[in-house]
Amino acid sequence: MTEAPHRYTAAMADSIEQHWQQRWDAEGTFAAVNPTGPLSDGTPPADLPEKTFIMDMFPYPSGKGLHVGHPLGYIATDVVARHHRMLGRNVLYTMGYDAFGLPAEQYAIATGTHPRITTEENVATMGRQLHRLGLSHDPRRSFATTDPEFMKWTQWIFLRIFDSWYDPDAENADGIVGRARPVSELRDGLHSGAIDPIALADRLNIELPAGWAGRSADEVRAADDAELEELVGAFRLAYVSDTSVNWCPGLGTVLANEEVTAEGRSERGNFPVFKRRLRQWNMRITAYADRLIDDLDRMDWPESVRSMQRNWIGRSHGAQIAFPVQGLAGTPDPNGTPDPVEGASPTFEVFTTRADTLFGATFCVLSPEHPLLADVDALPADWPSDVPASWTDGAASPREAVAAYQARAAATGEEERTGEDRAKTGVFTGLTAINPMDGRELPVFTADYVLMGYGTGAIMAVPAEDERDFDFATAYELPVIRTVQPPEDFPGGAWTGDGVKINSANAELDLNGMDKDEAKTRATEYVTEKGFGTARTTYRLRDWLFSRQRYWGEPFPIVYDVEQPEVPIALPTQMLPIELPEVTDFSPRTFDPLDADTEPQTPLSRAEDWVEVELDLGEGPRRYRRETNTMPNWAGSSWYELRYIDPTDTEQLVDPVNEQYWLGPRTPGGVGGVDLYVGGVEHAVLHLLYARFWHKVLFDRGDVSSQEPFHRLFNQGYIQAYAYTDARGVYVPAEEVVAEADGTFTYHGEPVTQEYGKMGKSLKNSVAPDDMYAEYGADTLRVYEMSMGPLDLSRPWETRAVVGSQRFLQRLWRLVVDEETGALLVSEDEAPLPTKQAVHRTIDGVTRDMAEMQFNTAISKLIELVNHLTKALAGTGSSPREALEPLVLMVAPFAPHIAEELWSRLGHEQSLARESYPVADPQLVKADAVTCVVQIKGKVRHKVEVDPEISEADLEALVMAEPRVQQLIDGQTVRKVIVRAPKVVNIVV
Repeated sequence: MTEAPHRYTAAMADSIEQHWQQRWDAEGTFAAVNPTGPLSDGTPPADLPEKTFIMDMFPYPSGKGLHVGHPLGYIATDVVARHHRMLGRNVLYTMGYDAFGLPAEQYAIATGTHPRITTEENVATMGRQLHRLGLSHDPRRSFATTDPEFMKWTQWIFLRIFDSWYDPDAENADGIVGRARPVSELRDGLHSGAIDPIALADRLNIELPAGWAGRSADEVRAADDAELEELVGAFRLAYVSDTSVNWCPGLGTVLANEEVTAEGRSERGNFPVFKRRLRQWNMRITAYADRLIDDLDRMDWPESVRSMQRNWIGRSHGAQIAFPVQGLAGTPDPNGTPDPVEGASPTFEVFTTRADTLFGATFCVLSPEHPLLADVDALPADWPSDVPASWTDGAASPREAVAAYQARAAATGEEERTGEDRAKTGVFTGLTAINPMDGRELPVFTADYVLMGYGTGAIMAVPAEDERDFDFATAYELPVIRTVQPPEDFPGGAWTGDGVKINSANAELDLNGMDKDEAKTRATEYVTEKGFGTARTTYRLRDWLFSRQRYWGEPFPIVYDVEQPEVPIALPTQMLPIELPEVTDFSPRTFDPLDADTEPQTPLSRAEDWVEVELDLGEGPRRYRRETNTMPNWAGSSWYELRYIDPTDTEQLVDPVNEQYWLGPRTPGGVGGVDLYVGGVEHAVLHLLYARFWHKVLFDRGDVSSQEPFHRLFNQGYIQAYAYTDARGVYVPAEEVVAEADGTFTYHGEPVTQEYGKMGKSLKNSVAPDDMYAEYGADTLRVYEMSMGPLDLSRPWETRAVVGSQRFLQRLWRLVVDEETGALLVSEDEAPLPTKQAVHRTIDGVTRDMAEMQFNTAISKLIELVNHLTKALAGTGSSPREALEPLVLMVAPFAPHIAEELWSRLGHEQSLARESYPVADPQLVKADAVTCVVQIKGKVRHKVEVDPEISEADLEALVMAEPRVQQLIDGQTVRKVIVRAPKVVNIVV
């Protein structure tokens, strides 16, 4: 059978789609207008329409290109962007590329191909695929984070943060107290004595450089410039310090926590990872912990994401308690007492939210990385005579036991160490601590379930009220003292619920009989009064490790004087960007995978001609060494929304007028930000937290008017697909799997197991959008993905189901175009009333769905309208224009190419991209009639069809005049008539 020559097929779709994409490009259809600068069209800012700024979390340009799961969020944002243009908004919508990253560097190491080459190829591939999808991006605003002009401003922001310190007492906007200030103001305050560095360090939980802790204000003022600069450096928001890191000698690089498996091995290569203290760059995000939590309630974000960020930051109110230690010799007191002698008692500090449970502490635990255990030779040389064998781990002395345990802990990942189901292990250090609440001696253990990165790296163990401590106490036969009375039916173990206090008294304090809140308050007051503790708020959040020992990342705009190699020096703005040198070896030096004592040697460190540089930084030409670490790939994604606003500005980060227009607060007390930010929930913490931190620093320094980067956040679900594993558990290509007649599946003749999972290259179940474009067209793919289900839920991909969306578009096409002749099937006659009502009820419903991003139900309503018009067409041979044009406009955000083509064939010369969205006529939306129930003595006795807008008085009169109602109440006295128009009339007789 010959196919109709004017049928909407994949080939026709391809022709239509490419035509309209070329026209959009040529006419700049989707250009967003800035109030000022090169991207302004001269319209006075006050006359610009209301704006909408829409963003996707921008992608990493993978060499594999896109699969059909990737565009889900991109299509959704495009639907919103197109809809808002039709509402008359000025829409900023574009796409950039997060182009620095490990995959390109790995490929470079393996093949010798420069990562810039593969990255640019990948960007081109992804850009082609996205363009072919018909996304209405403003191409003038696109960039990659590897572009020198973008990198320049990434480095500028780093220098801005480097030039800032956090003043917790400075006034800010909206009643906020605390903000970033220029380092010059800190330097002036230290010089004048207006700022007490010791008090400030305590407020910000900053460790001062050696020798500063005991200095008086006069000594601070008397410090020379070099000394003062060392002190200033400790307070910078971007700073260098000896930091506990994940060191992987087998890869020759430091790894972020997310790059380490639960088994404590590298995700790439499966090499052992060790905890080491190395000199690294950090960002002091902890200074912003309170604002990062408190401002969550000022944004339109999913509560699940807010909860994840609150938990990640982990704000806790409690008390910091000092425990004196006995038995440690030859190690400096961590609180500043120099050179203790044999038998002296240094202290370690423990943070607890429950100071009232000090009476139940029966032992203490230090992290294997705790400073008190750094020198194992300071531990006792021999075990006490009565030490239980289970405490020693079979070692001859505490020194041997702790050293061996530290080595094991260093090779174990944090996730594994803190796993709830993992057996608790540890060894006795030979030390004892004094419980300051009642003077009892407590044995001090080291155990890997206590992490140096959380709290103080030390805990007081209260096994009666903590499950982990109870498990440890059980394993090592340690005593359990209850300080909270469990219920009578409690079976035993750790009781973590509420109850009255018991066993909680000393000569001066009696908490017995109190409830938890009263006891906590009184105990915190007591430890503060007695001087062995202070009320404190702590956070789980740790400063952001900002160094990577890699090549393919942003270079730091930092150099070091060869005579002062420990002091970082900021390069002036006019020297930016600092670009990467050309090298042939992109890999860091690797070492024996088990040699934890090695040091990183970065790829940049070998580029001596680049590292060693002569510069004039104001004191004449001098020799400097560049920083040879690079920034993490989080850097570019922490500010890219600002570059979208002003992508051509070479003189400033962003023009204040443009930033205020696109991001500034719209209501008093608002935080501003991007109007809609769409991306996966996997970025709920790290990316979003880092971006918020950078933005708040820029706000504090006056560079932006908005306090938050993203006002509304929407997390789309995932597209899932069947995946298949062979007998080894290895994934095989899904497209090569054969479904057998008996319901089983085979791959190359061998049986495989079917499972369901997120579409992606790791499961080998990807479907390329290029295949869908070729077989169905981009519009069909768009409609299918938007109709699969609610946008925020994951949904199953089924290639065979895509044809349903194609048939919908084919029916739409046939309403306008005769498939045989290509003639227009449009009538200028007035539409019948049922058709008018169907059109306007669809407009009303789709408009509400669009506002809620309920695209699947909007498409369902459009399908119903197409079906209605198809039936009407069958009887008349044409469709009324007044029905077709609103339909085409409503379809346009979902299937823009076919909508543009039909709009053109309907006689319109201009693109519909900025045509007004249809508005429903309320008179045509309302129902013709509704059923009113008539109740007599509380029972339904009659029904009547009435106007949905009938008044209560008219409804009562109509019902009481009904012959059947008169018959039912005959001879009875009507006491009251209760009317709930238009649905119910209740007659009381």
